[in-house]
Amino acid sequence: MQVYCSKQHANHRSNRFCTQCGEPLPIHQGEIIANRYKIIKLLGQGGFGRTYLAEDRKQSAKTCVLKEFAPQVEEQQDLKKAKELFEREASVLKKLQHSQIPCFHASLQAKIGNHDFFFLVQDYVEGENYLDLLEERLAKGQSFNEEEVITLLQQILPVLSYIHSQNVVHRDISPDNLICRRSDQLPVLVDFGGVKQLPASQGFWFTQMGGIRTILGKKGYAPEEQLRQGKAFPSSDLYSLAVTALVLLTGKEPQKLYDSYQGNWYWGKEIKVNPKLEAVLKKMLAYKPSDRYQNANQVLKDLKSPIPIPAVNPHITKLKTMVVAPGRKGVKAIATRFHNKTQAIAQTLPMPVWLRPFAMSMIGTTVVALTFVGSWALVNAVIQGVSSITIPTITLPKLPDGSDSPTKPVGDSSNKEGSRISQILDRRTQLQIPERFFIQTVDKIFYTNNPELVGRSLTSDSKDEALRQEWYSTAEDLLKKIEQAKLSTNARRQLGTYSRRNLQIWQQQAQNGEFGDYTIEELQRETNRKFDRLFPGQRGRNAKLDENTFGQIWYAIAADQVSKLESAN
Repeated sequence: MQVYCSKQHANHRSNRFCTQCGEPLPIHQGEIIANRYKIIKLLGQGGFGRTYLAEDRKQSAKTCVLKEFAPQVEEQQDLKKAKELFEREASVLKKLQHSQIPCFHASLQAKIGNHDFFFLVQDYVEGENYLDLLEERLAKGQSFNEEEVITLLQQILPVLSYIHSQNVVHRDISPDNLICRRSDQLPVLVDFGGVKQLPASQGFWFTQMGGIRTILGKKGYAPEEQLRQGKAFPSSDLYSLAVTALVLLTGKEPQKLYDSYQGNWYWGKEIKVNPKLEAVLKKMLAYKPSDRYQNANQVLKDLKSPIPIPAVNPHITKLKTMVVAPGRKGVKAIATRFHNKTQAIAQTLPMPVWLRPFAMSMIGTTVVALTFVGSWALVNAVIQGVSSITIPTITLPKLPDGSDSPTKPVGDSSNKEGSRISQILDRRTQLQIPERFFIQTVDKIFYTNNPELVGRSLTSDSKDEALRQEWYSTAEDLLKKIEQAKLSTNARRQLGTYSRRNLQIWQQQAQNGEFGDYTIEELQRETNRKFDRLFPGQRGRNAKLDENTFGQIWYAIAADQVSKLESAN
Protein backbone atom coordinates (compact mmCIF):
# COMPACT_ATOMS: atom_id res chain seq x y z
CA MET A 1 0.00 0.00 0.00
CA GLN A 2 1.28 3.47 -0.92
CA VAL A 3 0.93 6.74 0.97
CA TYR A 4 1.36 10.24 -0.47
CA CYS A 5 2.83 13.49 0.78
CA SER A 6 1.13 16.84 0.05
CA LYS A 7 3.07 17.02 -3.23
CA GLN A 8 1.59 13.67 -4.25
CA HIS A 9 4.91 11.80 -4.15
CA ALA A 10 4.27 8.06 -3.74
CA ASN A 11 5.89 6.34 -0.74
CA HIS A 12 5.78 2.90 0.85
CA ARG A 13 3.43 2.63 3.83
CA SER A 14 6.34 1.91 6.17
CA ASN A 15 8.02 5.27 5.39
CA ARG A 16 7.71 8.08 7.92
CA PHE A 17 9.07 10.75 5.58
CA CYS A 18 8.75 11.27 1.83
CA THR A 19 11.75 9.78 0.05
CA GLN A 20 11.62 12.53 -2.60
CA CYS A 21 11.03 15.76 -0.66
CA GLY A 22 11.52 14.76 2.98
CA GLU A 23 8.07 15.92 4.09
CA PRO A 24 6.61 14.04 7.09
CA LEU A 25 3.99 11.55 5.91
CA PRO A 26 0.56 11.18 7.55
CA ILE A 27 0.36 8.93 10.59
CA HIS A 28 -1.53 5.75 9.78
CA GLN A 29 -5.03 5.08 11.00
CA GLY A 30 -4.92 2.87 14.11
CA GLU A 31 -1.40 3.91 15.17
CA ILE A 32 -0.92 4.60 18.89
CA ILE A 33 0.83 7.81 19.97
CA ALA A 34 2.51 7.98 23.40
CA ASN A 35 0.89 4.65 24.33
CA ARG A 36 -2.41 6.47 24.71
CA TYR A 37 -3.89 8.17 21.65
CA LYS A 38 -5.18 6.01 18.80
CA ILE A 39 -5.33 7.77 15.43
CA ILE A 40 -8.81 7.60 13.88
CA LYS A 41 -8.39 9.84 10.83
CA LEU A 42 -6.64 12.88 9.39
CA LEU A 43 -8.64 16.10 9.86
CA GLY A 44 -6.44 18.66 8.14
CA GLN A 45 -2.95 19.82 7.22
CA GLY A 46 -1.04 23.10 7.58
CA GLY A 47 2.46 24.50 7.28
CA PHE A 48 3.60 23.17 10.67
CA GLY A 49 1.96 19.75 10.60
CA ARG A 50 -1.31 17.86 10.56
CA THR A 51 -4.37 17.60 12.78
CA TYR A 52 -5.82 14.19 13.64
CA LEU A 53 -8.97 12.89 15.24
CA ALA A 54 -7.86 10.45 17.93
CA GLU A 55 -9.27 8.23 20.63
CA ASP A 56 -8.01 8.62 24.20
CA ARG A 57 -7.60 5.05 25.46
CA LYS A 58 -7.27 6.23 29.06
CA GLN A 59 -10.48 8.26 28.98
CA SER A 60 -13.05 5.63 27.96
CA ALA A 61 -12.26 6.01 24.27
CA LYS A 62 -13.19 9.71 24.34
CA THR A 63 -12.44 11.44 21.03
CA CYS A 64 -9.95 14.28 20.98
CA VAL A 65 -7.83 16.26 18.56
CA LEU A 66 -4.08 15.71 18.19
CA LYS A 67 -2.38 18.68 16.59
CA GLU A 68 0.96 17.54 15.21
CA PHE A 69 4.01 19.77 15.09
CA ALA A 70 6.26 18.74 12.19
CA PRO A 71 7.29 21.98 10.44
CA GLN A 72 8.52 21.76 6.85
CA VAL A 73 11.67 23.78 7.43
CA GLU A 74 15.33 23.01 6.89
CA GLU A 75 17.31 25.57 8.87
CA GLN A 76 17.87 25.11 12.58
CA GLN A 77 16.77 28.68 13.30
CA ASP A 78 13.53 28.03 11.40
CA LEU A 79 12.90 24.89 13.42
CA LYS A 80 13.52 26.81 16.62
CA LYS A 81 11.04 29.50 15.61
CA ALA A 82 8.41 26.98 14.59
CA LYS A 83 8.82 25.15 17.89
CA GLU A 84 8.43 28.48 19.65
CA LEU A 85 5.07 28.92 17.92
CA PHE A 86 4.02 25.45 19.03
CA GLU A 87 5.01 26.10 22.64
CA ARG A 88 3.29 29.47 22.52
CA GLU A 89 0.02 27.89 21.45
CA ALA A 90 0.30 25.33 24.25
CA SER A 91 0.95 27.98 26.90
CA VAL A 92 -1.89 30.19 25.70
CA LEU A 93 -4.38 27.33 25.47
CA LYS A 94 -3.57 26.35 29.05
CA LYS A 95 -4.43 29.89 30.06
CA LEU A 96 -7.68 30.29 28.11
CA GLN A 97 -10.83 28.82 29.62
CA HIS A 98 -13.95 29.59 27.59
CA SER A 99 -16.86 27.46 26.44
CA GLN A 100 -16.30 28.54 22.82
CA ILE A 101 -12.60 27.70 22.78
CA PRO A 102 -11.53 24.01 22.63
CA CYS A 103 -10.41 22.78 26.03
CA PHE A 104 -6.67 22.09 26.19
CA HIS A 105 -5.60 18.80 27.78
CA ALA A 106 -1.87 18.29 27.25
CA SER A 107 1.23 18.79 25.13
CA LEU A 108 3.46 15.81 24.49
CA GLN A 109 6.57 14.67 22.66
CA ALA A 110 6.68 11.33 20.87
CA LYS A 111 9.33 9.59 18.78
CA ILE A 112 8.12 8.25 15.45
CA GLY A 113 10.85 6.41 13.60
CA ASN A 114 14.04 8.36 14.30
CA HIS A 115 12.35 11.72 14.60
CA ASP A 116 10.78 13.61 17.47
CA PHE A 117 7.26 14.91 17.00
CA PHE A 118 5.28 17.23 19.23
CA PHE A 119 1.52 17.16 19.75
CA LEU A 120 -1.17 19.27 21.38
CA VAL A 121 -4.19 17.43 22.75
CA GLN A 122 -7.50 19.30 22.70
CA ASP A 123 -11.23 18.67 22.82
CA TYR A 124 -12.75 17.61 19.52
CA VAL A 125 -15.44 20.06 18.39
CA GLU A 126 -18.10 18.27 16.38
CA GLY A 127 -19.33 20.45 13.56
CA GLU A 128 -18.26 22.12 10.33
CA ASN A 129 -16.11 25.19 9.87
CA TYR A 130 -17.72 28.20 8.25
CA LEU A 131 -15.67 27.88 5.07
CA ASP A 132 -17.11 24.42 4.47
CA LEU A 133 -20.60 25.69 5.32
CA LEU A 134 -20.17 28.53 2.84
CA GLU A 135 -19.00 26.17 0.10
CA GLU A 136 -22.08 24.01 0.69
CA ARG A 137 -24.30 27.04 0.24
CA LEU A 138 -22.44 28.29 -2.81
CA ALA A 139 -23.06 24.91 -4.45
CA LYS A 140 -26.77 25.76 -4.12
CA GLY A 141 -26.30 29.34 -5.32
CA GLN A 142 -26.64 30.77 -1.81
CA SER A 143 -24.52 32.49 0.84
CA PHE A 144 -25.12 33.67 4.41
CA ASN A 145 -27.76 36.36 4.87
CA GLU A 146 -27.35 39.50 7.00
CA GLU A 147 -29.32 38.14 9.94
CA GLU A 148 -27.11 35.06 10.12
CA VAL A 149 -23.92 37.10 9.92
CA ILE A 150 -25.10 39.53 12.61
CA THR A 151 -25.93 36.54 14.82
CA LEU A 152 -22.47 35.09 14.20
CA LEU A 153 -20.86 38.42 15.14
CA GLN A 154 -22.93 38.67 18.31
CA GLN A 155 -21.96 35.11 19.27
CA ILE A 156 -18.22 35.32 18.57
CA LEU A 157 -17.48 38.89 19.75
CA PRO A 158 -17.79 37.90 23.45
CA VAL A 159 -15.10 35.27 22.78
CA LEU A 160 -12.79 37.93 21.36
CA SER A 161 -13.60 40.19 24.29
CA TYR A 162 -12.49 37.36 26.59
CA ILE A 163 -9.20 36.53 24.87
CA HIS A 164 -8.32 40.23 24.55
CA SER A 165 -8.97 40.64 28.28
CA GLN A 166 -6.29 37.96 28.73
CA ASN A 167 -3.89 40.10 26.66
CA VAL A 168 -4.06 37.64 23.77
CA VAL A 169 -4.61 38.42 20.09
CA HIS A 170 -5.60 35.50 17.85
CA ARG A 171 -4.20 36.97 14.56
CA ASP A 172 -5.70 34.33 12.27
CA ILE A 173 -9.48 34.77 12.34
CA SER A 174 -11.08 33.48 9.14
CA PRO A 175 -14.03 31.25 8.13
CA ASP A 176 -11.95 28.07 8.40
CA ASN A 177 -10.94 28.88 11.98
CA LEU A 178 -14.53 29.19 13.16
CA ILE A 179 -16.45 25.94 13.72
CA CYS A 180 -20.23 25.83 14.04
CA ARG A 181 -20.62 23.39 16.94
CA ARG A 182 -23.25 20.78 16.15
CA SER A 183 -24.60 20.48 19.70
CA ASP A 184 -25.66 24.12 20.16
CA GLN A 185 -24.89 25.85 16.82
CA LEU A 186 -22.49 28.26 18.55
CA PRO A 187 -19.28 29.32 16.77
CA VAL A 188 -16.08 27.96 18.33
CA LEU A 189 -12.76 29.75 17.75
CA VAL A 190 -9.93 27.33 16.90
CA ASP A 191 -6.27 27.33 15.80
CA PHE A 192 -4.39 29.53 18.24
CA GLY A 193 -1.04 28.82 16.58
CA GLY A 194 -0.59 32.46 15.61
CA VAL A 195 -1.50 34.04 18.93
CA LYS A 196 0.40 37.00 20.27
CA GLN A 197 0.59 37.92 23.91
CA LEU A 198 0.61 41.69 24.05
CA PRO A 199 2.90 42.45 27.00
CA ALA A 200 5.68 40.23 25.66
CA SER A 201 6.42 42.44 22.67
CA GLN A 202 5.03 45.86 23.59
CA GLY A 203 2.47 45.96 20.84
CA PHE A 204 4.02 44.06 17.97
CA TRP A 205 5.66 40.76 17.07
CA PHE A 206 7.19 39.21 14.00
CA THR A 207 9.65 36.45 13.12
CA GLN A 208 12.52 35.95 10.73
CA MET A 209 12.36 32.58 9.00
CA GLY A 210 14.59 31.57 6.12
CA GLY A 211 15.78 35.12 5.60
CA ILE A 212 12.21 36.20 4.94
CA ARG A 213 10.17 38.25 7.33
CA THR A 214 7.30 35.94 8.25
CA ILE A 215 4.13 37.55 9.49
CA LEU A 216 1.33 35.35 10.74
CA GLY A 217 -2.13 35.93 9.32
CA LYS A 218 -3.91 35.23 6.05
CA LYS A 219 -3.56 37.60 3.14
CA GLY A 220 -6.84 39.37 2.60
CA TYR A 221 -8.04 38.65 6.13
CA ALA A 222 -5.22 40.23 8.13
CA PRO A 223 -4.92 44.04 8.27
CA GLU A 224 -1.96 45.83 6.77
CA GLU A 225 -0.21 46.58 10.06
CA GLN A 226 -0.13 42.84 10.72
CA LEU A 227 1.03 41.68 7.29
CA ARG A 228 3.48 44.49 6.58
CA GLN A 229 4.85 45.36 9.98
CA GLY A 230 4.03 42.40 12.22
CA LYS A 231 1.97 44.59 14.54
CA ALA A 232 -1.14 43.09 16.10
CA PHE A 233 -3.76 44.68 18.31
CA PRO A 234 -7.25 43.65 19.48
CA SER A 235 -8.55 45.82 16.63
CA SER A 236 -6.55 43.63 14.22
CA ASP A 237 -8.76 40.67 15.20
CA LEU A 238 -11.85 42.84 14.70
CA TYR A 239 -10.62 43.70 11.20
CA SER A 240 -10.20 40.00 10.35
CA LEU A 241 -13.64 39.22 11.74
CA ALA A 242 -15.17 41.93 9.54
CA VAL A 243 -13.49 40.44 6.45
CA THR A 244 -14.84 37.04 7.49
CA ALA A 245 -18.33 38.55 7.67
CA LEU A 246 -17.99 40.03 4.17
CA VAL A 247 -16.81 36.70 2.74
CA LEU A 248 -19.78 34.88 4.27
CA LEU A 249 -22.20 37.55 3.03
CA THR A 250 -20.92 37.69 -0.53
CA GLY A 251 -19.51 34.21 -1.06
CA LYS A 252 -16.36 35.80 -2.49
CA GLU A 253 -12.75 35.76 -1.35
CA PRO A 254 -11.34 39.01 0.12
CA GLN A 255 -9.27 39.65 -3.01
CA LYS A 256 -12.52 39.94 -5.00
CA LEU A 257 -13.96 42.45 -2.53
CA TYR A 258 -10.97 44.78 -2.23
CA ASP A 259 -9.23 46.90 -4.85
CA SER A 260 -5.57 46.66 -3.83
CA TYR A 261 -4.63 49.12 -6.57
CA GLN A 262 -6.90 51.90 -5.31
CA GLY A 263 -7.05 50.76 -1.68
CA ASN A 264 -10.87 50.53 -1.60
CA TRP A 265 -13.43 47.99 -0.49
CA TYR A 266 -16.15 47.55 -3.11
CA TRP A 267 -18.99 48.99 -1.04
CA GLY A 268 -22.24 49.19 -2.98
CA LYS A 269 -20.83 46.99 -5.74
CA GLU A 270 -19.67 43.57 -4.63
CA ILE A 271 -20.67 44.40 -1.04
CA LYS A 272 -24.33 45.32 -0.57
CA VAL A 273 -25.61 45.40 3.01
CA ASN A 274 -27.99 47.58 5.01
CA PRO A 275 -26.56 50.97 6.08
CA LYS A 276 -26.36 50.08 9.77
CA LEU A 277 -24.36 46.89 9.23
CA GLU A 278 -22.23 48.63 6.62
CA ALA A 279 -21.33 51.36 9.11
CA VAL A 280 -20.26 48.80 11.71
CA LEU A 281 -18.19 46.79 9.23
CA LYS A 282 -16.57 49.92 7.80
CA LYS A 283 -15.43 50.95 11.25
CA MET A 284 -14.07 47.47 11.93
CA LEU A 285 -12.21 47.68 8.60
CA ALA A 286 -10.76 51.17 9.07
CA TYR A 287 -7.25 51.44 7.66
CA LYS A 288 -5.71 52.88 10.82
CA PRO A 289 -6.02 50.72 13.95
CA SER A 290 -6.84 53.85 15.97
CA ASP A 291 -9.88 54.52 13.75
CA ARG A 292 -11.36 51.08 14.40
CA TYR A 293 -13.36 49.88 17.38
CA GLN A 294 -10.88 49.41 20.20
CA ASN A 295 -12.65 46.44 21.76
CA ALA A 296 -15.26 43.83 20.91
CA ASN A 297 -17.83 45.21 23.34
CA GLN A 298 -18.00 48.46 21.36
CA VAL A 299 -18.93 46.47 18.25
CA LEU A 300 -21.60 44.55 20.16
CA LYS A 301 -23.10 47.79 21.43
CA ASP A 302 -23.37 49.27 17.94
CA LEU A 303 -24.78 46.06 16.47
CA LYS A 304 -27.61 46.25 19.01
CA SER A 305 -28.15 49.98 18.54
CA PRO A 306 -31.36 50.87 16.67
CA ILE A 307 -29.86 54.19 15.57
CA PRO A 308 -27.72 54.19 12.40
CA ILE A 309 -24.05 54.69 13.26
CA PRO A 310 -22.27 57.59 11.55
CA ALA A 311 -20.02 56.24 8.81
CA VAL A 312 -16.33 56.59 9.58
CA ASN A 313 -13.51 57.18 7.18
CA PRO A 314 -12.25 53.63 6.49
CA HIS A 315 -8.70 54.82 5.90
CA ILE A 316 -7.73 58.12 7.52
CA THR A 317 -9.11 61.11 9.32
CA LYS A 318 -9.95 64.24 7.35
CA LEU A 319 -7.01 65.60 5.45
CA LYS A 320 -6.33 69.27 6.09
CA THR A 321 -5.17 71.11 3.00
CA MET A 322 -3.10 74.20 2.34
CA VAL A 323 -4.05 76.33 -0.65
CA VAL A 324 -3.00 79.63 -2.12
CA ALA A 325 -5.95 81.97 -1.69
CA PRO A 326 -6.91 83.67 -5.00
CA GLY A 327 -7.78 86.92 -3.23
CA ARG A 328 -10.60 87.54 -0.77
CA LYS A 329 -13.50 87.48 -3.22
CA GLY A 330 -15.05 84.03 -3.63
CA VAL A 331 -12.33 82.31 -1.63
CA LYS A 332 -14.74 80.45 0.66
CA ALA A 333 -16.67 78.88 -2.20
CA ILE A 334 -13.55 77.74 -4.04
CA ALA A 335 -11.84 76.52 -0.88
CA THR A 336 -14.93 74.59 0.23
CA ARG A 337 -15.36 72.95 -3.16
CA PHE A 338 -11.68 72.00 -3.24
CA HIS A 339 -11.71 70.74 0.34
CA ASN A 340 -14.76 68.55 -0.22
CA LYS A 341 -13.21 66.87 -3.24
CA THR A 342 -9.98 66.33 -1.36
CA GLN A 343 -11.82 64.57 1.46
CA ALA A 344 -13.61 62.28 -0.97
CA ILE A 345 -10.35 61.19 -2.55
CA ALA A 346 -8.46 61.13 0.72
CA GLN A 347 -10.73 58.31 1.83
CA THR A 348 -9.05 56.16 -0.79
CA LEU A 349 -5.50 56.13 0.56
CA PRO A 350 -3.66 57.78 3.43
CA MET A 351 -0.86 60.17 2.64
CA PRO A 352 2.44 60.00 4.51
CA VAL A 353 2.62 63.03 6.76
CA TRP A 354 6.15 63.93 5.71
CA LEU A 355 5.00 64.13 2.08
CA ARG A 356 1.93 66.24 2.73
CA PRO A 357 3.52 69.70 3.00
CA PHE A 358 5.22 69.26 -0.39
CA ALA A 359 2.26 67.64 -2.10
CA MET A 360 -0.13 70.18 -0.62
CA SER A 361 2.04 73.14 -1.55
CA MET A 362 2.01 71.88 -5.11
CA ILE A 363 -1.76 71.45 -4.95
CA GLY A 364 -2.06 74.97 -3.61
CA THR A 365 -0.47 76.51 -6.67
CA THR A 366 -3.04 74.81 -8.86
CA VAL A 367 -6.17 75.78 -6.93
CA VAL A 368 -6.62 78.98 -8.91
CA ALA A 369 -6.87 76.85 -12.05
CA LEU A 370 -9.44 74.36 -10.80
CA THR A 371 -11.76 75.42 -13.60
CA PHE A 372 -10.07 73.00 -15.96
CA VAL A 373 -9.85 69.26 -15.50
CA GLY A 374 -6.11 68.77 -15.77
CA SER A 375 -5.30 70.48 -12.50
CA TRP A 376 -7.63 68.21 -10.56
CA ALA A 377 -6.10 65.16 -12.17
CA LEU A 378 -2.81 66.33 -10.67
CA VAL A 379 -4.37 66.65 -7.21
CA ASN A 380 -6.02 63.26 -7.66
CA ALA A 381 -2.70 61.63 -8.51
CA VAL A 382 -0.96 63.14 -5.49
CA ILE A 383 -3.52 62.03 -2.95
CA GLN A 384 -4.28 58.62 -4.43
CA GLY A 385 -0.72 57.63 -5.08
CA VAL A 386 1.02 57.59 -1.73
CA SER A 387 0.77 54.91 0.94
CA SER A 388 0.99 55.30 4.67
CA ILE A 389 4.33 55.42 6.45
CA THR A 390 4.57 55.33 10.22
CA ILE A 391 5.71 58.80 11.10
CA PRO A 392 5.32 61.47 13.76
CA THR A 393 2.14 63.53 13.44
CA ILE A 394 2.56 67.11 12.28
CA THR A 395 -0.05 69.84 12.14
CA LEU A 396 -0.90 71.19 8.73
CA PRO A 397 -2.23 74.72 8.18
CA LYS A 398 -6.00 75.14 8.17
CA LEU A 399 -7.86 76.19 5.08
CA PRO A 400 -7.91 79.98 4.67
CA ASP A 401 -11.29 81.59 5.19
CA GLY A 402 -10.59 84.77 3.30
CA SER A 403 -9.93 86.88 6.38
CA ASP A 404 -6.17 86.45 6.32
CA SER A 405 -3.61 88.69 4.72
CA PRO A 406 -2.88 88.47 0.98
CA THR A 407 -1.48 85.29 -0.43
CA LYS A 408 2.09 84.31 0.35
CA PRO A 409 3.86 82.52 -2.49
CA VAL A 410 4.88 78.94 -1.99
CA GLY A 411 8.63 78.47 -1.85
CA ASP A 412 10.51 77.22 -4.92
CA SER A 413 12.01 74.35 -2.92
CA SER A 414 8.60 73.00 -1.94
CA ASN A 415 7.34 73.44 -5.49
CA LYS A 416 10.21 71.45 -6.95
CA GLU A 417 9.84 68.70 -4.39
CA GLY A 418 6.08 68.56 -4.94
CA SER A 419 6.62 68.37 -8.68
CA ARG A 420 9.04 65.48 -8.26
CA ILE A 421 6.56 63.62 -6.08
CA SER A 422 3.86 64.15 -8.68
CA GLN A 423 6.03 62.73 -11.45
CA ILE A 424 6.76 59.62 -9.37
CA LEU A 425 3.09 59.11 -8.60
CA ASP A 426 2.07 59.65 -12.21
CA ARG A 427 4.56 57.03 -13.41
CA ARG A 428 3.38 54.53 -10.79
CA THR A 429 -0.24 55.14 -11.76
CA GLN A 430 0.49 54.77 -15.47
CA LEU A 431 2.28 51.47 -14.84
CA GLN A 432 -0.64 50.31 -12.65
CA ILE A 433 1.66 49.22 -9.85
CA PRO A 434 -0.19 48.72 -6.52
CA GLU A 435 0.83 51.56 -4.23
CA ARG A 436 1.31 49.47 -1.10
CA PHE A 437 3.76 47.16 -2.81
CA PHE A 438 5.54 50.16 -4.32
CA ILE A 439 5.96 52.10 -1.08
CA GLN A 440 6.98 48.98 0.83
CA THR A 441 9.66 48.10 -1.73
CA VAL A 442 11.04 51.64 -1.87
CA ASP A 443 11.21 51.64 1.94
CA LYS A 444 12.94 48.25 1.90
CA ILE A 445 15.67 49.50 -0.44
CA PHE A 446 16.00 52.87 1.31
CA TYR A 447 16.40 51.44 4.82
CA THR A 448 18.70 48.66 3.60
CA ASN A 449 20.97 51.37 2.20
CA ASN A 450 20.59 53.42 5.40
CA PRO A 451 20.53 50.86 8.24
CA GLU A 452 21.26 53.55 10.81
CA LEU A 453 17.81 55.03 10.05
CA VAL A 454 15.86 51.85 10.74
CA GLY A 455 13.13 52.68 13.23
CA ARG A 456 13.20 56.40 12.37
CA SER A 457 10.72 57.90 9.94
CA LEU A 458 11.55 60.79 7.68
CA THR A 459 10.18 64.22 8.50
CA SER A 460 9.31 67.28 6.43
CA ASP A 461 12.06 69.27 8.18
CA SER A 462 14.88 70.79 6.16
CA LYS A 463 17.40 68.57 7.98
CA ASP A 464 15.87 65.55 6.24
CA GLU A 465 15.83 67.08 2.77
CA ALA A 466 18.82 65.07 1.51
CA LEU A 467 17.28 61.86 2.82
CA ARG A 468 13.96 62.65 1.17
CA GLN A 469 15.73 63.26 -2.11
CA GLU A 470 17.43 59.87 -1.75
CA TRP A 471 14.03 58.26 -1.12
CA TYR A 472 12.67 59.88 -4.30
CA SER A 473 15.70 58.68 -6.27
CA THR A 474 15.14 55.17 -4.94
CA ALA A 475 11.50 55.33 -6.04
CA GLU A 476 12.46 56.57 -9.51
CA ASP A 477 15.07 53.85 -9.90
CA LEU A 478 12.57 51.15 -8.89
CA LEU A 479 10.07 52.43 -11.46
CA LYS A 480 12.79 52.37 -14.09
CA LYS A 481 13.72 48.77 -13.23
CA ILE A 482 10.08 47.64 -13.39
CA GLU A 483 9.73 49.33 -16.78
CA GLN A 484 12.90 47.57 -17.97
CA ALA A 485 11.44 44.24 -16.84
CA LYS A 486 8.76 44.68 -19.53
CA LEU A 487 6.16 43.01 -17.36
CA SER A 488 2.64 42.60 -18.66
CA THR A 489 -0.03 44.91 -17.27
CA ASN A 490 -1.62 42.00 -15.46
CA ALA A 491 1.69 40.97 -13.84
CA ARG A 492 2.27 44.55 -12.64
CA ARG A 493 -1.23 44.77 -11.22
CA GLN A 494 -0.63 41.56 -9.24
CA LEU A 495 2.54 42.83 -7.54
CA GLY A 496 2.04 42.42 -3.83
CA THR A 497 -0.29 39.42 -4.14
CA TYR A 498 2.08 36.65 -5.27
CA SER A 499 3.09 33.90 -2.86
CA ARG A 500 4.81 30.51 -2.76
CA ARG A 501 1.46 29.05 -3.67
CA ASN A 502 1.99 30.39 -7.21
CA LEU A 503 5.27 28.50 -7.49
CA GLN A 504 3.62 25.32 -6.21
CA ILE A 505 0.89 25.64 -8.84
CA TRP A 506 3.47 26.18 -11.60
CA GLN A 507 5.43 23.17 -10.35
CA GLN A 508 2.30 21.03 -10.54
CA GLN A 509 1.54 22.33 -14.04
CA ALA A 510 5.05 21.45 -15.18
CA GLN A 511 4.78 17.95 -13.69
CA ASN A 512 1.46 17.50 -15.51
CA GLY A 513 3.13 18.39 -18.81
CA GLU A 514 1.12 21.59 -19.28
CA PHE A 515 4.31 23.41 -20.33
CA GLY A 516 5.36 20.77 -22.84
CA ASP A 517 8.99 19.77 -22.26
CA TYR A 518 9.65 22.92 -20.25
CA THR A 519 10.51 22.07 -16.62
CA ILE A 520 10.08 24.01 -13.40
CA GLU A 521 13.89 24.13 -13.14
CA GLU A 522 14.05 25.88 -16.52
CA LEU A 523 11.42 28.36 -15.36
CA GLN A 524 13.45 29.16 -12.26
CA ARG A 525 16.69 29.53 -14.23
CA GLU A 526 15.07 31.80 -16.81
CA THR A 527 13.43 33.91 -14.10
CA ASN A 528 16.70 34.16 -12.15
CA ARG A 529 18.52 35.28 -15.28
CA LYS A 530 16.05 38.08 -15.99
CA PHE A 531 15.85 39.12 -12.35
CA ASP A 532 19.64 39.22 -11.93
CA ARG A 533 19.94 41.43 -14.98
CA LEU A 534 17.63 43.96 -13.30
CA PHE A 535 18.96 43.63 -9.75
CA PRO A 536 22.56 42.38 -9.93
CA GLY A 537 23.72 40.70 -6.75
CA GLN A 538 20.36 40.96 -4.98
CA ARG A 539 19.88 37.19 -4.85
CA GLY A 540 23.50 36.75 -3.84
CA ARG A 541 23.17 39.12 -0.89
CA ASN A 542 20.10 37.29 0.39
CA ALA A 543 19.77 33.51 0.52
CA LYS A 544 16.06 34.03 -0.09
CA LEU A 545 14.37 37.08 -1.56
CA ASP A 546 11.94 39.01 0.61
CA GLU A 547 8.59 37.71 -0.63
CA ASN A 548 6.89 41.05 0.05
CA THR A 549 9.26 43.16 -2.07
CA PHE A 550 11.89 41.77 -4.46
CA GLY A 551 10.26 38.34 -4.36
CA GLN A 552 7.13 39.89 -5.86
CA ILE A 553 9.09 41.09 -8.89
CA TRP A 554 10.63 37.62 -9.26
CA TYR A 555 7.17 36.04 -9.21
CA ALA A 556 5.85 38.58 -11.73
CA ILE A 557 8.65 37.74 -14.17
CA ALA A 558 7.91 34.04 -13.73
CA ALA A 559 4.16 34.61 -14.13
CA ASP A 560 4.68 36.25 -17.52
CA GLN A 561 6.85 33.35 -18.62
CA VAL A 562 4.17 30.89 -17.48
CA SER A 563 1.55 32.82 -19.47
CA LYS A 564 3.68 32.48 -22.61
CA LEU A 565 4.10 28.75 -22.00
CA GLU A 566 0.36 28.28 -21.48
CA SER A 567 -0.38 30.12 -24.73
CA ALA A 568 2.15 28.02 -26.63
CA ASN A 569 0.71 24.76 -25.32
